[in-house]
Amino acid sequence: MAIDDADHRGPARPGVRPDRSTLMIPVVLPPNPVQHFYRGGDRIAALRGIVPETDHQPEEWLAATVSRFGDPVTGLAVTGDGALLRDLVAAEPVAWIGEGQGRDAADVGILVKLLDARQRLPVHVHPDRGFAARHLDCPYGKTEAWFVLDTEQDCAVYVGWNQRIDRDELDRRRDDQDSEWMLAHMNRVVVREGMGVLVPAGTAHAIDGGIFVAEVQEPTDFSILLEWSVTTSTREESHLDLGFDAVMPAVSTDHLTEAELSALISGAGTRPPGRSFRALLSASADPYFRLTDAAASGGATEQRPAGFGVVLVTDGEGALVGARERIDVARGQVLAVPHAFGDWHVEGDATVLLGEPGAGWPATLVAPGAPGGSGIR
Repeated sequence: MAIDDADHRGPARPGVRPDRSTLMIPVVLPPNPVQHFYRGGDRIAALRGIVPETDHQPEEWLAATVSRFGDPVTGLAVTGDGALLRDLVAAEPVAWIGEGQGRDAADVGILVKLLDARQRLPVHVHPDRGFAARHLDCPYGKTEAWFVLDTEQDCAVYVGWNQRIDRDELDRRRDDQDSEWMLAHMNRVVVREGMGVLVPAGTAHAIDGGIFVAEVQEPTDFSILLEWSVTTSTREESHLDLGFDAVMPAVSTDHLTEAELSALISGAGTRPPGRSFRALLSASADPYFRLTDAAASGGATEQRPAGFGVVLVTDGEGALVGARERIDVARGQVLAVPHAFGDWHVEGDATVLLGEPGAGWPATLVAPGAPGGSGIR
């Protein structure tokens, strides 16, 4: 099953250049909280200026043109006038993403989320592009990364196994829901604000309660839960409707060494941002997505090249200034920036976080069934 069904795919119109004036200005998006199987969401609500409806709204999907697995609606970004961002992109794909096409006309090559965990997330795994192409009719897997916005003291993320794991034993521990065994066999990394952590597809991972992150990922919702008993989810909802026999080969049992783990972590964001957009993730993330930040600091940031982007204003106020237009922004706002906005920069006192598709996208994406169809060429 793919992340959204074919009925929601807009028509592809390669090579057609729309009237660029129609999509010159970034779209300010209202809050889009998502109900989930774990607790959290108060820090998202505070940043975005809303009152949570429940204590199980721990995510917001920012500028999303894809939806939750098995659900054609949940997660999709809606504009202030009620239009789906997905439909706007599908109607004018060249204006939104430039030349080329990803999975379909509404594909923007990235999914950005706010994730505010008030309980530990379950141990889980996301499949890679090869598995998704073979089993889920999708050219994307779900490599993802976290950028820590806030954390309580001594909170940690768990990334990969700290020794090689026997597959049969992992199956038994999964069936027994042995959380203690799983966590004891994973690398525990205490996080601090500004840390970036890349999680390659296939890698077992979890997040402590108390951590608030911006998450960037491939644009899917494919998750294999090794641990479901700590959530409101069930075993039947934990294997992508494929069965555990089919999905467990997507789970790496390799030892993630200390050197390999260190290569997934960036401390760039632990220092104050400057006027140049700086990478907040390790270079290994670049083929999948990019996450940068910059602060105008009373002046102006450097130019950012034209392209689709998701902007979160993390502090202050100012303006996004494009080739022909400008739009005022303030802390807590989220904007979808179209390619047709042109090269742009930030002015004033605003600090922004920017999520963009991977370097070279969409030319780097290989369709399912094509030669080299596992993903990156």
